Amino acid sequence: MKRKIFLISGGLILYLVSAGIAYGTFHYLSSNDNLISPVKNSGSGQSKIDLSAPKTEQCPLNGALYTKAEEQIWGKRRPLNVMIENHIDSRPQSGLSKADVVYEAIAEGGITRFMAVFYCGASAEEVTIGPVRSARTYFMDFVSEYGDYPLYVHVGGANLSGPANALGQIGDYGWLTKGNDMNQFSLGFPVFWRDYERVGHEVATEHTMYSTTEKLWEVAAKRGLSNVDEEGNKWDENFSEWKFKDDEKLENRGDKTSIEFSFWKNNDDYTVRWEYNKDSNQYLRFNANQVHKDLDTDSQIQAKTIIIQYMKEKGPIDAVKHMLYTTIGTGKALIFQDGKATEANWTKEKRQSRTKFTDKNGKEISLNRGPIWIEIVPVGGEVKY
Repeated sequence: MKRKIFLISGGLILYLVSAGIAYGTFHYLSSNDNLISPVKNSGSGQSKIDLSAPKTEQCPLNGALYTKAEEQIWGKRRPLNVMIENHIDSRPQSGLSKADVVYEAIAEGGITRFMAVFYCGASAEEVTIGPVRSARTYFMDFVSEYGDYPLYVHVGGANLSGPANALGQIGDYGWLTKGNDMNQFSLGFPVFWRDYERVGHEVATEHTMYSTTEKLWEVAAKRGLSNVDEEGNKWDENFSEWKFKDDEKLENRGDKTSIEFSFWKNNDDYTVRWEYNKDSNQYLRFNANQVHKDLDTDSQIQAKTIIIQYMKEKGPIDAVKHMLYTTIGTGKALIFQDGKATEANWTKEKRQSRTKFTDKNGKEISLNRGPIWIEIVPVGGEVKY
């Protein structure tokens, strides 16, 4: 009898110990502060398809040409709109070189943030993206241009009473009920994880959140949000493409070789410079006078078209220095491509409307095929070129 009691007691103790270890491990991994990558730096550079075929298919977002195989991949999806931070401790970021379109504006206190749109350029491979950060109300106006229920990827967001209440607006727009809001707080590990030494040394927790394009598109597919929703509605049913064109021939390219501007007075950490390479017809990005690279590809970030979009700025409007921008209406813009600068106007009729860029005669301006960067500069801001 004593031996039987001993065996039962021992088994019970062993069970409780193993259960405790399992619970502790699960709790550690599922905690927001301890999401460790299952495969460090996975998801960049490995093409899933043969890219040697002719590039005949036009990307609807930026006009770049891709293979038929790539078009067949993106044709089953909808764009990912991802908030990526630009705090000095977050650089270099991962994934920006694979985005089709990137928007940059101040998040708060003179610190800019990106909203990167992934679709065609990320179709051939899994792209690691991050550090992912929180939602802001005016970025959601840009997101709304990519379908009635666009995939919006972020880590929480401004949640205060008043006009900067981004999380409240996500609910108001119906994005929660439709499932297109992809908040890390509701997804967790392993869709998202933290990498504390992503740049070779430890950084603060807020600069460590990561995901990949494939993980996020898999979540969308499970929610019934592929290129169509559960009712069969296509994401691009009301999407308005910009007009695109081929590069100018070398002899017709201009000599506007440098574009420089800042978003906030006396904050050189966020000064941007784009240098034009006439031979490649690309613009190369510098941030705070440093070469701005993609961490995973170790390549300098490049774009075919740079759009300076002047917007009325308001703020800081609260204690945490949130900003507001007038995204709907009309305003001035500068468009840089082919080594030339074009004075333009922008128009956006409502939140879901596509922003259009027109010349002085009201004709829509055709943009070069390839990555497009839209820089939101306050009205009156100086741009040197």
